[in-house]
This record gives sequence, structure tokens and C-alpha cells, in this order.
Amino acid sequence: MELVLALGFGALVAAGTYMTLARHTLRMVLGLSVIAIAVNMLLFVAGGIGTTTPALIASGADVAAPDSANPLPQALVLTAIVIGFALLAFALVLAYRAHLALRTVDTDAMREAEPVEEGGR
Repeated sequence: MELVLALGFGALVAAGTYMTLARHTLRMVLGLSVIAIAVNMLLFVAGGIGTTTPALIASGADVAAPDSANPLPQALVLTAIVIGFALLAFALVLAYRAHLALRTVDTDAMREAEPVEEGGR
């Protein structure tokens, strides 16, 4: 099971990196989102998959059962999902506003923010 999840994580990171290196702004934003999803999967797998014991402390015990899932990565994944969604929404709005202002989605054509060279371009 871990091998399948590791291969899935690698495929998501590779696809996200490939999309992030594109010149199209929407592909760049979606690539960052895919990488965020891959990191969420990595955090979730780090918490332990396949255990059936909930991460609860029994009455009268001081610690949880040894085969229980770790609740910290689960909380981190929930937080990362919210932060990733906020980042995706902000990046989509930023890309949309850049498209409206510059009339292009090609990053090479977006040259208004760069200084003009003496030789002219």
C-alpha cells in the first residue's frame, strides 16, 4: 500500500511541477494546486493508514493505543486544505486580473512590470 501511495505522490509532484513550468498562467496556478494536494497526501500518509483503532484515549488510560492513528498529521492536513484553497482562490483572482489588464495569459508576453532596457524591446 505504501508503494502505491509513494508512486501516486511522485506522479502528482511530477505533474504539478510540469504544469508549474508552463508559460500559461492558469496551468501554473493549477500546477501549484496539484503540488499542494500531493503534500496533503504525504502528510496524511505520514499519520498512518490502515489502522482501525481511533485516536482516542480510553477511560482510565494515560496514552492512546499503540496501533492508533496519529491525530497530528490529520489536523495538519485539514489546516493545509484550508490554506491551499485560499491560496488557489487568490492565485486564480490574480491570474484573472492579470489577464484583464494585460490581455494575455502568456507569461513571456507579460512585460509591463519589468523595466525597459536602453536598447529597447
